Amino acid sequence: MRTSAFELAVLALAVLLVDQVAANEATPTTETPPESCLVVETFPVLPGEHPHDVAPAADGERVWYTAQRAGALGLLDPATGAIETIPLGEGSSPHGVVVGQDGAAWATDTGLNAIVRVDAETRELAVWPLSGPNANLNTAAVDEEGVVWFTGQNGIVGRLDSVTQPPGIPFEPLAAPRGQGPYGIDVTSDGDVYYASLAGSYLGRVVPGPDGSFTLKVIEPPTPNQGTRRVWSDSTGVLWTSQWNAGQVARYDPEMGEWTEWRLPGDAPQAYSVYVDERDDVWLSDFGANALVRFDPDTETFATVRLPHADARVRQMLGRPGEVWGAESGADALVVVRTEC
Repeated sequence: MRTSAFELAVLALAVLLVDQVAANEATPTTETPPESCLVVETFPVLPGEHPHDVAPAADGERVWYTAQRAGALGLLDPATGAIETIPLGEGSSPHGVVVGQDGAAWATDTGLNAIVRVDAETRELAVWPLSGPNANLNTAAVDEEGVVWFTGQNGIVGRLDSVTQPPGIPFEPLAAPRGQGPYGIDVTSDGDVYYASLAGSYLGRVVPGPDGSFTLKVIEPPTPNQGTRRVWSDSTGVLWTSQWNAGQVARYDPEMGEWTEWRLPGDAPQAYSVYVDERDDVWLSDFGANALVRFDPDTETFATVRLPHADARVRQMLGRPGEVWGAESGADALVVVRTEC
């Protein structure tokens, strides 16, 4: 039977659509890294501290962490295992910690409803309280100008310029779209600020305005109700997000406006945190597998690193060249993966 020109055109269109769908669907594979390739080591913290977030110190050796249930910041020396404890004040319950341009540690403190700075040399505290109801402060990021950007799960995104905003004086953050949910936040190499909304299930972008003002823009991922939890930029300004509800890692290219998503290995992955290392490999903590997972964007392959403690619950990761650090909130320990390949 002879095929008509119309039927040939329909067939060609169908083939094109199949090719496009195949290009957009991610079909990663899983690999088991050699034991000598990814080396795991853990360090106990003080019992009951419930460490939540980590941040390698500016000295290139020690590591800050939030001792959430102790109301303090801890400073671990991996060489000796020694810990220095810096109490943050009555009622403190720090969630996130990052290191600023001057080496100071900045904590988002849910208990104090404040941003807290700890001087790296003197350990002097400076506190910036938020006005209004408790924001359930979550995560912070510091841009190249030293401005601290932060989120609160009760529906806020904030900006703190410590040069122009003196400590001790309450200041007001900005209400986020869809209310509750703002969680992770990061600054790209170009200085753009993006945040993740867990309850809102979206990626948000901070749109700068005059005199330090800003607005917030919602960017919708392809998967509905995915639970975007944290966000991290690679060296090119591409955003990577962890999707808690969907068990996926997602890539968003702001220049092209394009998304790609990959499901983590296993039957019931729960992608909590995300971090992009110096090689632009993407790391996630997976509560479902009790593991850290490395994703290679070039080969679209996952490498799973099992955690030595049961129910470790690594809630956030950060790193420095050759090292990826996390806080095992369920095991009262910090964990490092040294990447030798």
